[in-house]
Amino acid sequence: MRILYIVPGFDEGGVEVHVLNLIREMATRGHEITLANSGGRLESELPENVRIIHLPVYRKNLFTMLYCSRKLAELNKNFHWDVIHAHSRVPAWVAWILSRRIKVKWLMTAHALYSLNPGLIALKHADGVICVSEAVKHHLQKYLPDENIIIQNGIVPPKLKHKAKINSHVKFLTVGRLTRLKGIDVVLLGLSELKNYDWTLDIIGEGPQHRELEELANNLGLSERVKFHGAKDKSEIEFFMSEASCLLFPSHSEGMGLVVLEAVAEGLPVLASDLEALHEIAGENSGLIPDGDIKAWCEAMRKFLSDGVSCKFNPEKIITVHDMAVKIEEYYGKFLPPA
Repeated sequence: MRILYIVPGFDEGGVEVHVLNLIREMATRGHEITLANSGGRLESELPENVRIIHLPVYRKNLFTMLYCSRKLAELNKNFHWDVIHAHSRVPAWVAWILSRRIKVKWLMTAHALYSLNPGLIALKHADGVICVSEAVKHHLQKYLPDENIIIQNGIVPPKLKHKAKINSHVKFLTVGRLTRLKGIDVVLLGLSELKNYDWTLDIIGEGPQHRELEELANNLGLSERVKFHGAKDKSEIEFFMSEASCLLFPSHSEGMGLVVLEAVAEGLPVLASDLEALHEIAGENSGLIPDGDIKAWCEAMRKFLSDGVSCKFNPEKIITVHDMAVKIEEYYGKFLPPA
């Protein structure tokens, strides 16, 4: 099968890691892969036989979308794609236009609880949509085509396991793009009330809120306890998780939360926001924390510092990248031309 993936960029984030893992698995399964994106550091982690096309498929501009679709249509004369798979909203528009040009079926994976606005119209015209959770499907229901399916994010089974800590020092950890959506400021404000406890916080990720969060940590008197490490690759993140005491996931909105899945699989305790998507992998009396509630987050972190109390998740509800790829491969079969 010849598959074209369209992604805004390939730097970091849950969507990019999802696509990287999917492409690796699909390449292993013998498919011919092309990736259209605007570039990024994760490209170095792709299999060598993946074809990469750099185009501005992230720009919310009709003329740019038309340009990208025209360029891809020209390339298809040589590559002859069997299916087009878009990830995110602008790539969905590019895929829709391209599909009409080259008469190839297209689908999109919906990763998030997108704002409900005309930017989602393209989804209605998709031949199929994959939602990464029941929460995403419920949120986007009126924009989805009749042909849609839920396929949960899959994880690469961790090579390391979390090491149980026997000392009193607590190493908190956050992983993700530094944007307002991730709620890191809530954690910092909560921790500022817990200076009498023995803790540090490692923050992994880059993003537009980096400098603002550093200034907030400084203003709160936390600069000696909070360390910003920037972006890290998969093996480095896995090592941080194995050494951490607890993953903090204060996000305001998520389609699922890949980093939570990875932490739970590694055996790392997690404190997470009470998001609808996380209910799908949470255990009974999960202890999920009200989103954006600084006092509630402060109390949850205090309980962890005092008694090791964390949120409850069910690892058995988490699937692997291999299982995810098998389901997606089967779904592609619905859109292939007759043999």
